[in-house]
Amino acid sequence: AAVAGGWRAGRARRRRRRGRGEEEEEGDEEEEGEGGPGTEAVLRRLREARDDLLSSGFWAASAGAVRAPLSAEPPARCVCYGLGRFGRCPAARYQLAFLLLLLDELRVPPARCELFDPAFSAREAAALRALGLGLLPENEVRRPPGHTAGIRGQGSAVTGSVVPGQEGKHGIEGAATLFYMVHCGKALYNNLLWSNWSPAALSKLVIIGNSFRGIEERLLSRILERDYSYIAKVLKGVEEVALPSHPRYLDTFNDTSVHWFPLDKLQQLSPEVWDFVEEPMYQDCEDLEIIRKGEE
Repeated sequence: AAVAGGWRAGRARRRRRRGRGEEEEEGDEEEEGEGGPGTEAVLRRLREARDDLLSSGFWAASAGAVRAPLSAEPPARCVCYGLGRFGRCPAARYQLAFLLLLLDELRVPPARCELFDPAFSAREAAALRALGLGLLPENEVRRPPGHTAGIRGQGSAVTGSVVPGQEGKHGIEGAATLFYMVHCGKALYNNLLWSNWSPAALSKLVIIGNSFRGIEERLLSRILERDYSYIAKVLKGVEEVALPSHPRYLDTFNDTSVHWFPLDKLQQLSPEVWDFVEEPMYQDCEDLEIIRKGEE
């Protein structure tokens, strides 16, 4: 990506382990300004991660898996959740570099890609803006037209309303949309499906994130159906292909698949599947993996 001012070298940095394949980098954290050396160092490291993905062959192997489900109707926009502290965490930085390569491959302008993570620092937000990417001010729910399920804590719903802070409940509003959600919590995928719960909407949606088949294999069926019912119900209507395994990125992209929802498969599901549109609440869920409004 072209960035005003170019890519300047940053200061030397040291690393400390944070657990399960993640390293945290130190050395620039005090420079949180809107631009300046801190932001430039983040952009330089991001370019290095992009170059590494290209030279390793991982991107070339992954591009085919991503291109196939998007060839019929390329996405008009992209939404990214749960990226994390890419200024300090190499895994998150590689995930962002992959996203930038993906936008270029699909010819989606950076301005048509919006990101949200409550963990972003001011320096990281400045880097994203320098790349031309958009920032959602809050996690949000956008209700598809005609969706009248109640909003938790808001009383009765208003059709087509937009309510901030509702954990990834984002309707596509008719536009083919790519959701980039690597290693996000199961509830976030479940919420996204609920917000687009119709064959017409789901057929325009592609998700790059944790394997739905893997979720099915790891969870007891009664837990899957109780807590993540929309994932459970869509399993017979989804196609997925895993990103290739690469020894250099085992923790960064493990269990990551491209998911899409062919209209003909969705239309084969029973009408009862589409009649149930109750909003997910997770009242009995003991392992909720999302950050709720007010917890940022």
